[in-house]
Amino acid sequence: MTKPTAVCADRIFDGNRFTEKAALLVDGDTVTGIVKQDSIPSHYTQHANKSPMIVPGFVDLQVNGGGGALLNETPTQEGIATICEAHARFGTTALMPTLITDGPDVRDRALEAGKQAAKAKTAGFLGLHLEGPHLSVPRKGVHVADFIRPMEEQDLSVLLAAQGTFGKSMITIAPENVTIDQVKALVEAGWHVSLGHTDCDAETAFAYFEAGASMATHLFNAMSQMRNREPGLVGAVLTTDKAYCGMIADGYHIANANMRVALHAKQGPGRIFFVTDAMSPTGTDVTEFILGGRQTFRRDGRLALADGTLAGADIDMISMVRKALATLPLSLEEALKMASRYPSEAIGAQSKGWLKPGFDADFLLLNETLCLQSTWIGGTCAHNNNNSN
Repeated sequence: MTKPTAVCADRIFDGNRFTEKAALLVDGDTVTGIVKQDSIPSHYTQHANKSPMIVPGFVDLQVNGGGGALLNETPTQEGIATICEAHARFGTTALMPTLITDGPDVRDRALEAGKQAAKAKTAGFLGLHLEGPHLSVPRKGVHVADFIRPMEEQDLSVLLAAQGTFGKSMITIAPENVTIDQVKALVEAGWHVSLGHTDCDAETAFAYFEAGASMATHLFNAMSQMRNREPGLVGAVLTTDKAYCGMIADGYHIANANMRVALHAKQGPGRIFFVTDAMSPTGTDVTEFILGGRQTFRRDGRLALADGTLAGADIDMISMVRKALATLPLSLEEALKMASRYPSEAIGAQSKGWLKPGFDADFLLLNETLCLQSTWIGGTCAHNNNNSN
């Protein structure tokens, strides 16, 4: 939008509450306010389309791929752009392409690709998430065991040097292969450290949260579970107020009862937020792809290796919001926060997740059944689909 513009809707959610019969005011790439439709400033041009609902754009901190591209296979600026474009079709206006466990050469290429994507101001690119390789083999999940290893000084040096060159930075680590001092160094430099793919006990998890780790990766999956006398990472992250955690609410990764328990238990300030853990098939009709040199199959709404090991998720963010509302005790407001505001807070993206004056004009136009009509990133329509379902 080049001129100050008012986009009208029956309801606008600003990240906290709904305003009825309202208009979102946008000047360039920035939100300037929300007003009643009879109070639109005279110098604002009213946008031609009116929507039943406007909400903040979704923020996804764990996206392995989309549009046929997988970051591990295409660690390039072009690969990142393809992933961002694919997820914009489903309401994600800011995401962190995620590199799963791989060799140092692929990591370095991904870090350079992130630098180039940030320089090019790639629409929707928020930063990079490195999920590994410093994980626990017993909790590796779909990650290739041969690449899993301890964090060495050379690894730490590379990460510290890269910090600040590609936007937000997040790394998933296991205490088994990363020391507390290394976590402190990463956090001090600006990395967001998340615990995941680990068998650590709760006492260890609490110590790493004290050292600065501020998240847990895909709650319940690939982590030590809550038992009667050992809470594990699950119990630790649900009871600490220091950490957020991502949750894959696709109907396959976590039982609905467990998600309900987690939502009741974790009341903040650290919150639960949605992640898709999406792979390259998102936005395509492909039924098979290669992950870490292994054939991976897309069947009945899930992605898995031949042995049944889950390999990411076959879901996009708008579908996850709808599924969560259908299966979990969530209000619409809370489900929207879990897809936008909470992940923004978790990663420190202070201009995302809300529609408040001074924030980025990243927003979605939705119909009455929460189907996407259009996606706006920085005040520009990135995707339009009035017939989406």
